Amino acid sequence: MMALVLFTVGSVFFPGLFLVFKLSLRRMMGWSDGDTTVLSARLVSSVQAVMAASAGLIIASSCTDVMDDRHWLTDTYVLLATPYFAYDIYAMFLCHRHKLQVKGHEEAGTAASFLRREVLMVLHHVFMVTFCSPASLLWRQGKGDYFQGVLFLAELSTPFVCLGKVLIQYKKQETLLHKINGVLMMVTFFCCRVVLFPYLYYTYSRHASVPLYTVPLVAPWQCNMGVALLWPLQLYWFTLILKGALRLFMKHSNTPWHRAAVKLKEGRS
Repeated sequence: MMALVLFTVGSVFFPGLFLVFKLSLRRMMGWSDGDTTVLSARLVSSVQAVMAASAGLIIASSCTDVMDDRHWLTDTYVLLATPYFAYDIYAMFLCHRHKLQVKGHEEAGTAASFLRREVLMVLHHVFMVTFCSPASLLWRQGKGDYFQGVLFLAELSTPFVCLGKVLIQYKKQETLLHKINGVLMMVTFFCCRVVLFPYLYYTYSRHASVPLYTVPLVAPWQCNMGVALLWPLQLYWFTLILKGALRLFMKHSNTPWHRAAVKLKEGRS
């Protein structure tokens, strides 16, 4: 009964928060429906990320035994947050439709164009709902709350990702805020998403007193499957972040002063 209540609360809370943000922004700022939709979606994602990271920090710091210690917040937050991923697919579709409408594309508003562009993110969210949530609630059988808490910390990078997208939307790529946010985004994404999975295997190897390379052989198959599907996505998205940072760096390097300095150096050699 409590599980149903928590799931229902999550199903109402995240879409409801989206509507509250949207109506508030439209009333206070006078923005268009599209702009308020995009910003509201980013705000809800950031709120969920802060909630998840906070829950993860509390859980991980409370567990001494990484396998047997329990914390009530673990299953509670999984049930509360599972509906978020279903809501977020629809929110991403609304943002996608708005972007295409602004650009005047004919395919604006179609689900097909959305799936073509965001197929990896959609698959990620579907996998979180259909596999990761049942794995966390049922297949763990009360084991490994510490690991679940650490997984929640992966959301720590999300507010920086959302802020970066908002700054780009409003053409603020040249601001100091965008540069600082980009550095924080790269650091948190690397630490909380790229290094996360190797750290979980390393922690389990220490707990079980087995060599690190043997952990995939003794870990539950659900864990190995989750890592095999989620970690490559994190690596791919991190490469996109690095490429974006490199493009920004090269853009700033290609200033008249930089070109003059390069020519002067070439003339001396």
